[in-house]
Amino acid sequence: MRGYYENKTDILGRLRKIEGQLRGLQRLVEEDTYCIDIMTQISAAQSGLRKVAVRLLDDHIHHCVAESISSGDDAGTKISEATAAVERLLKA
Repeated sequence: MRGYYENKTDILGRLRKIEGQLRGLQRLVEEDTYCIDIMTQISAAQSGLRKVAVRLLDDHIHHCVAESISSGDDAGTKISEATAAVERLLKA
């Protein structure tokens, strides 16, 4: 079971909302909407994706990392995965 299992419905809902925002962006371009308005909507979609990523990272830490620690496994690998994920998010 993945760490996000308990929040799966919420995460899917957020991703569907972002999907709708992306379709809306396509429509804005097709309709020759003012560029600044399009960029504002792009920013909103990016923010939504960042929130989903942070939620998944939080779930990873609370589930996968915590499980490694409680089972006596070396949690270093899971912590390194989380650190690498944060690094990727910061690059975006």
